[in-house]
Amino acid sequence: MASFVRLLAIAASAVLALSLIIFALDQSSEGRDTQLRALEGEDATSVVRTQEDLDVPKPAPEVERIREREHSSAREYIDDGNDILVTPFTGIAGTDSNIWIQRLVTAGLGLALFGFGGLMLAAWLPQNRAQHTDWREAGSSG
Repeated sequence: MASFVRLLAIAASAVLALSLIIFALDQSSEGRDTQLRALEGEDATSVVRTQEDLDVPKPAPEVERIREREHSSAREYIDDGNDILVTPFTGIAGTDSNIWIQRLVTAGLGLALFGFGGLMLAAWLPQNRAQHTDWREAGSSG
């Protein structure tokens, strides 16, 4: 049982970390594109607002459908896993705060609970101990 809990903790941590890394990469490329649009004189506020809506942890159902169309299936699995794991923490960061604060707070709390907490639980669970006998004890002496 401890091995299974440890595996779940590692998997949850991997999903949370991957989602945060992909979010950071999206934000950096979006920032670059926003700067390029600003230099060209285009209005970028509607595009930025839509991208921020897509990056919110646990978005509204209509935003989720848009996100599913724009992201690949692998990316969507990671995002959906992240949404499930951070659901208990989405109200803590506040929905009107900066997107980076929302993502960092929810990912940090998720990693603390599911990653570190899961590994601690696995360490406390009883583990099966293999019976090791010495070859000299196998037979009867005499």
